[in-house]
Amino acid sequence: MIGLLVVLFLAPAALLAQAPTPPQTPAAPAQPPAPAVIGPAKIAWLNLEQAILTCEDGRREFSEVQKFVDKKNSELEQLRKESETLKNQLNVQGAKLTDEARADLEEQIESKDTALQRFQQDTQKEIDSRRVRVTNGIGRKMLPVIERIAKEKGLSAVLYINPSRDAFIDPELVITEEVIRGYNQAYPGTAAQAPAAPVPAKKE
Repeated sequence: MIGLLVVLFLAPAALLAQAPTPPQTPAAPAQPPAPAVIGPAKIAWLNLEQAILTCEDGRREFSEVQKFVDKKNSELEQLRKESETLKNQLNVQGAKLTDEARADLEEQIESKDTALQRFQQDTQKEIDSRRVRVTNGIGRKMLPVIERIAKEKGLSAVLYINPSRDAFIDPELVITEEVIRGYNQAYPGTAAQAPAAPVPAKKE
């Protein structure tokens, strides 16, 4: 059973005493603290999408995503050709086919079109998922780099460039290239390295 919270109001001690006490001089109100002085803010801008796409990790990771997209596009094109072949067969031979053969061909076309639609939907979800994983992974690793550069420059804030919001930005205030260089220096070994060829032993 949940207990109730009870607020007890206690009578002042002056009311409980037998004799009255002399009145007390009220204390002077405390002075509010002086407001903090805030200096001018120093702000820079960052094109986050460009930084993620063009850093070394981004180039490599999105290259792998594009390979996956190209492979799935080839499979999609093959499914489309198979569907078109069945539809052409129905158009050309439809009048000559028996009712049973025509119904069987129409069922194959419907099944092929359903498989084609599902393939498109499932593949697009997988492509989007891979892009999000790459973007989030690089973005998380990039945050400490952005923070370090901001501190070195004495920046108050770093804002992401938003074309729908920003009418003009002085190019000197954009630190995208610096962030890309800083990221590549911070993570130089993340790119796949090809194994070195073995050195042949010298003959005695």
